[in-house]
Order: sequence, then structure tokens, then C-alpha cells
Amino acid sequence: MAKDKFERHRQPWRADELTKMRTLAGKGMALKAIAKALTRSEESVKERARQDGIAIAKLR
Repeated sequence: MAKDKFERHRQPWRADELTKMRTLAGKGMALKAIAKALTRSEESVKERARQDGIAIAKLR
């Protein structure tokens, strides 16, 4: 069961995913929503955003 959860584990980021992340972050979406839209973990999205200098809203 747990294997399915990490099916995309450590996959390289594609250009379309990065574009989508920038768009969603620009619209002010929360980290959790962006991660779900990209089917990636919140930690993965947060780390990549930090690397690329993309600000993600800290909505609670």
C-alpha cells in the first residue's frame, strides 16, 4: 500500500510542472493546494520553490 504513495519519489521536475507551480504560487495558492495539483509532496514543492526563488503563500 505505501508503495503507491511514493510512486513519483525523487522524480526530476519537468518544465510544465515548474510553470504550473509558478502560476499557482503567483495566484496566491497555499503550499498544500499546489502540492496536490502537481501530485508531489509538500516538502518537495517547498524545496523546489526555495531553489527557484518562488514565494509560496503561508495560508493556514
